[in-house]
Amino acid sequence: MIPLPTGLRARLVITFTLVAVTASMLVATIGFELAKAALVTRAETTSLDLVTRELSGIDFPVGRLSPGEAAPTTNELARVAQALSGPGRGVLVEYGDLVARNGPMTMSDVPNELYGRAKQSLVTQRMVIRNELWLIVGAEVYREVAGKSEATGLRAFVFFPMRDDVDQLATLRTTLFQGGIAIVLIALVVALLSARQVLLPVRRLSAAAQALGQGRLDTRLPVHGQDELAGLTARFNDAAAALELSVSELRSLEAMSRRFVADVSHELRTPLTAMTAVADVLSEEADRLPEAPAEAVRLVLSEIERLRELVEHLIEISRFDAGTATLNLEPVNVADAIADCLEVRGWSDQVKVNASRGLTVNLDPRRFDVIVANLVGNALKHGLPPVVINARSTENGLEVKVRDHGKGIPREALPHVFDRFFKAGAGRARSQGSGLGLAIARANVHLHRGTISVRTQDPGTLFTVWLPHV
Repeated sequence: MIPLPTGLRARLVITFTLVAVTASMLVATIGFELAKAALVTRAETTSLDLVTRELSGIDFPVGRLSPGEAAPTTNELARVAQALSGPGRGVLVEYGDLVARNGPMTMSDVPNELYGRAKQSLVTQRMVIRNELWLIVGAEVYREVAGKSEATGLRAFVFFPMRDDVDQLATLRTTLFQGGIAIVLIALVVALLSARQVLLPVRRLSAAAQALGQGRLDTRLPVHGQDELAGLTARFNDAAAALELSVSELRSLEAMSRRFVADVSHELRTPLTAMTAVADVLSEEADRLPEAPAEAVRLVLSEIERLRELVEHLIEISRFDAGTATLNLEPVNVADAIADCLEVRGWSDQVKVNASRGLTVNLDPRRFDVIVANLVGNALKHGLPPVVINARSTENGLEVKVRDHGKGIPREALPHVFDRFFKAGAGRARSQGSGLGLAIARANVHLHRGTISVRTQDPGTLFTVWLPHV
């Protein structure tokens, strides 16, 4: 099945062309039928006049014979046939059993219907005989007897060839067909020009809408005329202006929000440093305190550590939001970088690493350390051992996979694991992360122009990082 065109230009052109074709066919058909009827009427009128005139001139007695009247002879019938004949015509004259003819026609060529009607009046009928169209005129001759019209018994059938009329109709048909093609071609050109004129503002609107979608909010279109398209263009300009104003306000509010988060995070750093120093002292004394105060000290230390992690993550996120995060690339031994990341955080005994010792890639070592630390930390906090890291070089870059063997992330939570402050499971303890680690890991991967994905395993969860060769 041929698919129908869906473009507005194609539909306009097709519709315009179909209307033109239909109109030209209708006009041509009506014109042809009118011309055909006029030709047939003219031929019938001319033929009837000729036959009537010739038959009225018959000057010998025929009909119901009175005593002493002789029946017409074959020669007299032939004389009547000769009087009715002409170029290309066929003539049959019948009286009783006598038949005179002029031309190739025989009585078998006379239709029965016409033969029967010829007894009553002057009649005509068109008929194809020997692959040629003929107009047959049939009539019975009457005479005046004692003031009354009386049938003579003499019937004449004249065959008029209509080849000239057929040729004229064929010429007319060809002319109408050629004229129709010319009209369709003209209509097609007019349709293309009209479609272009109509679609030009639409294309401009489409290009302007695409520019808006690409962030060029100052896009406007000139308004020409006062038709519906001009009104649509004016409304588009109004909508674009309103959108630009709204986006400007939103960007201003977003910038203020980011600046507020960055300022708060930096302001928290100073008291947090003092609290961390005090916490270090308290941690050394916690074991010598009674059980209840010791438990309170450990809770405070845990919350201080959580607050420190949250502040560091907020500061890191604010750098990405402000667009100030940059890459400092250098050759990095992947196996050594992963080992150092685990050793600094005390995770070396909890994680198994599969990486070639000679695998070296151009990376930002600090950001790569953040990526690995966040993924491994997430696996250790929310999964179950063993936690395995696999690193290998591919044709296009570096592939790092981190897998745990826990219950896994619920399927409905997978699309949101990289969202900020998202935590899978409503019952997760407050101490289990800030909800920013995976978002920071994804931001660092994207800064390397790489990709990061997650999928469930049986059992556990698998994170895959791909960083391109630089």
